[in-house]
Amino acid sequence: MIGLLDKPTSGKIYVDGIETTIFNESKTSEFRNKKVGFIFQFSNLLSDLTVLENVMLPRQIGGKTKGTEEEAMKLLRTVGMEKFVHKRANKISGGQAQRAAIARGLVNSPSIVLADEPTGNLDSLTADTIVQLMKSMCKKMGLTFIIVTHDRHQFGDVDKTITVKDGRTTEGEDEEPSVMEVTAK
Repeated sequence: MIGLLDKPTSGKIYVDGIETTIFNESKTSEFRNKKVGFIFQFSNLLSDLTVLENVMLPRQIGGKTKGTEEEAMKLLRTVGMEKFVHKRANKISGGQAQRAAIARGLVNSPSIVLADEPTGNLDSLTADTIVQLMKSMCKKMGLTFIIVTHDRHQFGDVDKTITVKDGRTTEGEDEEPSVMEVTAK
């Protein structure tokens, strides 16, 4: 619901201080594109596009053309992918694809980034690199990351944890969390 992919059956959802439950389909798509970044377990890059084209895509969908390539290149440098910008997405490793996916999720300068098991398909060394990269980007860009994971310990010290078990939420570290939020300080 935070990503505006589902609507609640009751109640209201606020994202970045704005009630989103009143949006029509067009406004929902526009808001999601501008305010929410997504990082998936499998990078979901389009294989026929280059790394650069994949990162630029959300801005282009949102109608932004000015400065798009420059912003995408800046983010790709930040995530260590500047050498791979012209490679097709199906010609890079899983860790490289995940770094490109992080850049794509940040290209519209969202208020919040939702990451669904972003390290779930990576080896432990690459996963640690991705975790550190997300934490660094969080602080550097002043973003809120909400990360869903089954491996809470992989993320170390975070600002807040929320455990979802059997449809109920609890805060704290007593139970293994399924949902985690990382926010800039």
